[in-house]
Amino acid sequence: MQSLISKQSNKKKHPNTPNPNNSYFLFVIAIIAAAFILFVFYSRQTDPRHICSTVGPLTPAQTIIAEEFATSSIPLVTIFHYATARDVPQQTKNEIRRPFDVLQSLGPCNFLVFGIGHDALMWDAFNPRGITLFLEEDPKWTISSLRRFPILRAYTVRYNTRLLEATTLLSSYKKNCGAVGGDDHPLKDDRRCRLALGEFPNEVYDRDWDVIMIDAPRGYIPAAPGRMAVIYSAAVMARGRKKAGVTHVFLHDVDRAVEKLYAKEFLCMKYRVGGVKKLWHFVIPPANNVTDTAHGFC
Repeated sequence: MQSLISKQSNKKKHPNTPNPNNSYFLFVIAIIAAAFILFVFYSRQTDPRHICSTVGPLTPAQTIIAEEFATSSIPLVTIFHYATARDVPQQTKNEIRRPFDVLQSLGPCNFLVFGIGHDALMWDAFNPRGITLFLEEDPKWTISSLRRFPILRAYTVRYNTRLLEATTLLSSYKKNCGAVGGDDHPLKDDRRCRLALGEFPNEVYDRDWDVIMIDAPRGYIPAAPGRMAVIYSAAVMARGRKKAGVTHVFLHDVDRAVEKLYAKEFLCMKYRVGGVKKLWHFVIPPANNVTDTAHGFC
């Protein structure tokens, strides 16, 4: 294939010699156009507000809820929302109760949530006066959620894995992951390890997270990102904790093979303290050497 490409590249598409002035003009136009395209592309990847125009208008009921945040207390608005909304949280009552109890015992705390679901406002309300941060893969859904619930803290993030790669990534992580030098966060800027979420907003790395909820990204079709990198990175965050205490990690959808396999490899069954239906609860202590993965995590 390489030889074929090289042969094609040597063919002259324009055998006639062009006018030098026209060539220079076209070159300048091409550079300007390329710069504009790159600017639009990267700005949309890093700031979901650039795609507001692609998100549909709020319904009258959603508009009322969004406006209430400016004048009413958050708990009352949350109750109002769930009392009138047709969409309900994805997790069951018993699954919700376990992280609720942990958040109440720790609060206010630092709570990191992977995914913005219909339960986002609920999770935020469970951690009053604490820091609750949502990381979502779908920029349209992020901006839609922020318009409906302007009090939420959220970022759109990207994943470079696919569910169909789960087995390969698991078998190669000991060779490619860990050993990040310097005083930086063990995940930040790690481009060698594909399971390391190293290009997230700095706010993700600047805090020790007391509670981590893993309910995203999508992991139900081969082309979806899968939760491999999130599970690995949550384990690294917990191992690298600097302040006193432990990290509570909740993993949803453990009825699926990949979630269960990666949980056993990185979150460790010895740290599992319970679970309800499709939700597992881990309590992970910090490690002495967070970058030592030669012998695995568990």
